[in-house]
Amino acid sequence: MRRLLTVAAMAAALLLPSGPLPVAEAGSGPPPVTGRWSAREAEAFWTADRMASAAPVNAGGPDGSAAAADPGTGTDFDGIPVVGRMFVMKDGGAYFCTASVVSSPGRNLVLSAAHCLLGTDARQVAFVPLYTAENPQPYGMFPVLRDAQGRSKVWIDPRYKSLGADRAATLDVAFAQVGPDADGYPVEEVVGGNRLATDAGYAHPQVTLIGYPASAARPRLCVNRTTKFTSTDPGIPGSFLRIDCTGYPGGTSGGPFLTHYDEVSETGDVVGVIGGWKTGGDTADTSYSSYFGADVRKLYEKAVAEAAVG
Repeated sequence: MRRLLTVAAMAAALLLPSGPLPVAEAGSGPPPVTGRWSAREAEAFWTADRMASAAPVNAGGPDGSAAAADPGTGTDFDGIPVVGRMFVMKDGGAYFCTASVVSSPGRNLVLSAAHCLLGTDARQVAFVPLYTAENPQPYGMFPVLRDAQGRSKVWIDPRYKSLGADRAATLDVAFAQVGPDADGYPVEEVVGGNRLATDAGYAHPQVTLIGYPASAARPRLCVNRTTKFTSTDPGIPGSFLRIDCTGYPGGTSGGPFLTHYDEVSETGDVVGVIGGWKTGGDTADTSYSSYFGADVRKLYEKAVAEAAVG
């Protein structure tokens, strides 16, 4: 599988909550980390060397790069502030995915793929906008907050946890609450935010796809149309957005699908994230997203409500 390290093993270790809850459940795995995880603590932990050594959540990436029909050409670029890397410690190592800021009343939510943040031992999670190897923290660092039990404040549909990454591939979406930067500013105030768009359909004539390949020092950009892909594999049911863009291997999971992208504000409407069908794709040149419908809207509203109460 493309963007997945050991999703089956991680899914088997998950507890089965009754609703979308923070992913790091108490009672299994290593002892929970207690106390607040602040921006200064995150900056001290995620040094430039540690960030540079982080592997994509799905080690290895795709085995090949089959030619896509009507591919868009992905190119490395300088990036945009609203998209960055999400770093996480789990399975005894440092990992990353791509994530982006999504507008919310609290100005404190980021969006990624659920398979990036699964695991009862996920710790020291932090979002770094516009990360590059040359300039690792141009806009500082925003820690994913913890609750009183030390669980990261991440919202994933419980069916994704209980059914696993294949059978619940249409739910490969996660929201996370981040705390302010070291100067006390919320992430959306610092870098802006994309607007969440749900029930927008599968076919979009122009989508901007951004992700952080493990092999590149900078993020990758591609613009192409999306189409509807419906799985014929009974083990991975559902329909997904598909986009043909070259050069999106491991590390790009969680990268946003943006419509109505505005080059002035450098934001757009987010209609998907890389993830879903085989956790985002089985070659580097075709990517997929779970469809953003009623389930994603409900998850977002739950994250907004629960983030508002601390």
